[in-house]
Amino acid sequence: MNTTDQVLQDVVIKFAGDSGDGMQLTGSQFTNNTALMGIDLATFPDFPAEIRAPQGTLPGVSGYQLRFSSDQVYTPGDACDVLVAMNAAALKVNLKALKAGGIIIANTDGFDSKNLRLANYPEGVNPLEDNSLEGYQLIKMDVTKMTREALKDITMGMKEKDRAKNMFVLGFLYWMYNREMENTIEFLNDKFGKKPEIFESNVKALQAGYNFGDTTETFRSRYTVAKAKMIPGNYRSVMGNQALSYGLIAASQKSGLPLFLGSYPITPASDILHDLSKYKNFGIKTFQAEDEIAAIASSIGASYGGSLAVTTTSGPGMALKAEAMGLAVMLEIPLVIVDIQRGGPSTGLPTKTEQSDLLQAYYGRNGECPMPVISASTPSDCFSAAYEAVRISVEHMTPVILLSDGYIANGAEPWKYPVSADLPEIKTSFASANHAADLDTNGKFQPYKRDDKLVRPWAIPGTKGLEHRVGGLEKQDVTGNISYDSENHQHMVKTRQAKVDKIADYIPEQKLDSGPEKGKVLVIGWGSTYGAIKSAVKDLQAEGHEVSHAHLRYVRPFPKNLGDMLKNFDHVLIPEINNGQLIKIIRDVYFVDAKPYNKIMGVAITKGELIDEIKKML
Repeated sequence: MNTTDQVLQDVVIKFAGDSGDGMQLTGSQFTNNTALMGIDLATFPDFPAEIRAPQGTLPGVSGYQLRFSSDQVYTPGDACDVLVAMNAAALKVNLKALKAGGIIIANTDGFDSKNLRLANYPEGVNPLEDNSLEGYQLIKMDVTKMTREALKDITMGMKEKDRAKNMFVLGFLYWMYNREMENTIEFLNDKFGKKPEIFESNVKALQAGYNFGDTTETFRSRYTVAKAKMIPGNYRSVMGNQALSYGLIAASQKSGLPLFLGSYPITPASDILHDLSKYKNFGIKTFQAEDEIAAIASSIGASYGGSLAVTTTSGPGMALKAEAMGLAVMLEIPLVIVDIQRGGPSTGLPTKTEQSDLLQAYYGRNGECPMPVISASTPSDCFSAAYEAVRISVEHMTPVILLSDGYIANGAEPWKYPVSADLPEIKTSFASANHAADLDTNGKFQPYKRDDKLVRPWAIPGTKGLEHRVGGLEKQDVTGNISYDSENHQHMVKTRQAKVDKIADYIPEQKLDSGPEKGKVLVIGWGSTYGAIKSAVKDLQAEGHEVSHAHLRYVRPFPKNLGDMLKNFDHVLIPEINNGQLIKIIRDVYFVDAKPYNKIMGVAITKGELIDEIKKML
């Protein structure tokens, strides 16, 4: 049989099915296979909030989007070239995101009368049979039947055999995109090597899917995507929460401080607790507390005792931790509070992304309670953002909020990982009874005596001569004694704010990501809007438009030159996945007439819609 081979530059695939269909595993295996070939990629998993969502229903659809390209990739893609639909609900939910003429790979077993009814199709309507998909290339295959046929000699129950049908689909896609299967077989061996029947069933299903591609007459096209032209170095595929964990570990090793994580499980932050618990060989202690308040309280205790203390959560947990954050600000001790944002308010959308908590990070505590805020922009950027959050926290004796979100946390991309020698120094010092600068004229320790950065000494409990009071009541300047004096309170409030503001002297000035230093439009973003903004601006620059892009890592305090940068442009656009939060702060601080672009649908802003919005300003 004749097969046509085509070379493609860019492909977007969406795997979609029930939350029990193994779409996340299928997508991650295709991702790993792609990364091993040196092809640039970006991914975005999308799954229900329920642990076992109602089978066959629209809310129960689990998806995994992967974009891979021979060019540099900044987003998982606006629209899909290929949709794998394991059932009717998966097709209905995702069809609107498929390009005209795109390929649909449909598991016909998932389009029986029951599945069609659960997906809210009218009685008697089957999209695979009524010509409604004429504008697409439809590949129909009874994945369930063919998987069972491939596994007929294995003595397993039918339910267990059906669990391997995602491997059949993966095998077909490996055939379709000219891939080898060895890395997935190795993965299956590592995962199921001690369960030979499960291992054999998955491998046989994988091979059967590949062989189906070789023998079917339904579809005879195969595709190849060339290696991407990337900066030479050692790369690995990394997810955002993984990279964040590695950044914390690297900071612990570089600073010489033992890492302590006090956490309570919450989507989408729980992976950090899971990841860090694997690295006890680095002296890391992880503590799963009974609630969010206990989690941050344990971290405050660890910091007081001289550890690099971290607590991880999402928006609802941030609300519960607020009082204890105030205690950490009053004590002036290092602490990193990691907030992996999600849709809100309340329980909101636990598995959907949103830049929901910037104003909470800025203002969401009682009293005047300033804290630095750092933002990560991409999955791989989480490493350096976490490392920098630790550096600021330790060197400036302050709690720091690190913001990521579900889009970054669960997404993956190639990461050119650094070597330890290239990481910046994190200076750590503890108070000493022999250090005259920390003592008064009588040789008594002064716990709130400050250096040029307005930073107080870090005193380890149990050290002779360094006894001092701790607690949430206002401190007398220098001595740390309890004080209700009104002038002292005002002085301490102003001092704590000045200490955070002074961090601007120790961070880099803001740079443009791309574009001219002066021009018509500056698009300024923070967090996970990075890829969409970069892609949109890059396309418009290629058309000759005066558009520039700046992306913020340091959200509090802002870099010192940010105000001057904003004034160099006729228009400022601020896209956010919220109802307008950074824009309120930018307008307040710099008095610029910035314009918002807001999307609050639990999904990322796309390149296409941003291009349309920027063109209105041009």
